[in-house]
Amino acid sequence: MASDQSNNQSVERAISVLRAFLTGRPELRVSDVAKATGLGVSTASRLLATLETLEFVERDEVSGLYRLGTAPITLGGVALNQNPVHREARQVAQDLAAALGLGVNVAVRRGDSMFYLLNFEGRLAPRSFVLTGQRKPLYATGIGKCLLLALTPEERRELIPEASLRPYTSRTIVTHERLDQELATVVGRGYATEVEELAFGRACVAAPIRDMSGAVVAAISISGPLSAIDLEAREPELARTVIETADSISIGLGYVGPVHAVAAGTA
Repeated sequence: MASDQSNNQSVERAISVLRAFLTGRPELRVSDVAKATGLGVSTASRLLATLETLEFVERDEVSGLYRLGTAPITLGGVALNQNPVHREARQVAQDLAAALGLGVNVAVRRGDSMFYLLNFEGRLAPRSFVLTGQRKPLYATGIGKCLLLALTPEERRELIPEASLRPYTSRTIVTHERLDQELATVVGRGYATEVEELAFGRACVAAPIRDMSGAVVAAISISGPLSAIDLEAREPELARTVIETADSISIGLGYVGPVHAVAAGTA
C-alpha cells in the first residue's frame, strides 16, 4: 500500500510539472517550475531531468530553460485520431476553411469549458498559433452556447454559478436569465452567433453536432475578424453553411434526426 501511494505521488508530481507549462510561458527555469508546482527545487530538477529523458520536456543548451518536448505531441495526435468527432470533422472543416477563407473550429465540452478538438484558418483569418487543446468559456462563445444546449437550465446554473459569468467585453452575457434567452433563440433557429463577446474584433456563427442518440456532443463554428466574416451581410449564408456542415458530421456519427434548415433571408 505504501509503495502504491508513493508511486501515485510520483505520477501526480510529474503531471504537475507538465501542467506548469500550461500557464502561458513556453520556457521555464527550474525555479519557475518549483514555484508553480509547490515542489522543492531539487525535486523539480530531478523530475524535469527524468521527463527530459522521456522526451516530455526539452532543455535549451544555451539558456538552460525547459520547454515541452515531442512526446506530448505524439500522445495528443493519438488521442485526436481516436476521437470519433475529430475523425468525422477534420477533413470537412479543413475543406470549409479553405473554401470560405475563414476559421473553422470544432470543440466539445469538458466541465465548465469548451475544449478545441481542431481548428483550421483560411487566408482571411490567419493565426500564428493553433487552438487545438485550448479551453474557452462556454457562455461567451458560439460553440459554447451550442454545447450548453445539452444541459437543462438547472444543470447550467449548477455547472456555472452566476458569479462565475465574468465579462470579457462589454458584450459578454453575465446573467443566466439572459443566457436562457440566448439559448432559446439558438434552439429556435438552429445556430448560435457570437460577436465580440469573448474578444474584440472577432465574431462567429456555430451549430451543434449530435451523435446517434441525438445528444449534442460537439459543435462547429465559422469564425474570423469582423471585417472578414461580415455577419451583418452574411449571417444567413454562413448559418446555412455551418448547419449543413454540422448535420454532415452528425450523420457521420450516426445521427438520423431532422435537419434544421435556415430560411433564405433569415437574419
